[in-house]
Amino acid sequence: MTDGGNLTALSSFILLVISDAPQLQTTIFTVLLSLYVLMVLGNLTMILLITTDPHLHTPMYFFLTHLSSIDFCLSSATIPKALQTFLRGRSHISFWGCFTQMYIFIALASCECFLLGVMAYDRYSAVCKPLLYTTTMSRARCYGMMVLVYAMGFLTSLLHTTLAGRLSFCQARSINHFFCELPTLLQLSCSDTSTNELLQVYTVAFNSMCPLLMILVSYTYILHTVLHIPVASRRMKVFSTCASHLAAITIFYAPAILTYVQPHGASSWGQAKLVSLCYCILTPTLNPLIYSLRNKEVKGALRRLWERKLLPHLSRV
Repeated sequence: MTDGGNLTALSSFILLVISDAPQLQTTIFTVLLSLYVLMVLGNLTMILLITTDPHLHTPMYFFLTHLSSIDFCLSSATIPKALQTFLRGRSHISFWGCFTQMYIFIALASCECFLLGVMAYDRYSAVCKPLLYTTTMSRARCYGMMVLVYAMGFLTSLLHTTLAGRLSFCQARSINHFFCELPTLLQLSCSDTSTNELLQVYTVAFNSMCPLLMILVSYTYILHTVLHIPVASRRMKVFSTCASHLAAITIFYAPAILTYVQPHGASSWGQAKLVSLCYCILTPTLNPLIYSLRNKEVKGALRRLWERKLLPHLSRV
């Protein structure tokens, strides 16, 4: 880091709210808190159902457990501090707390990108090669894929965080955002950030395009296979197993790509913060709903959990 004294002199940053209007801040706080509670309940319920119900011990739900875990941690890394910011109008976050938040967020967002690609491969194996599915998606291979997903995500984040930690922030410490996102810190720095920005472009392109390429190839084969199924009811059944994953891909990639690709001029920061809210809280809240509302297996697991464990406990009380 240039100007080594900056790290000790700059002990904290100040997170700013999205809007200066008090009534709007109260509304945003209420909506954000409600969504966060729904996110916690939805993802923890999904994890509980999958881990306790033997009927859901399949590769698809194994990956879905990790998706729920990543969503829960990703949202929890940013939203509680954002709620404090909206409640008080602004909030302080320590230098190390800011970089820790940024590290966790980049790591988990990257992990989710790769996980969505792995889940597309799982759907391809189930639809296009059903007879080999058990062998192709063995327990060892599923665990190996998840190790690779987490390694890619956390190593990418470590590279960004280490490079950002070498920057000088001088006396500027007001972050025009509700959490410590990498682009906002780069805007705040008085050092040369060209290397950081170039690395950001390359890693975002890699983390986005590699999983997207896997998704496109997988669903091209899936579509080709489905169109050759003679029975319409069977075609619809196969499509329904892929619909939830496609919806999850859409709600995750759309705001993430829009946030990082658009120019970060002063006029775009308001939009950038709103888009950031989408993938910090909206996507993690919607994912468990998407995978449960039209999923008979998840509904069945929820019913069995209620009848076998929760209902007897409540009757004894």
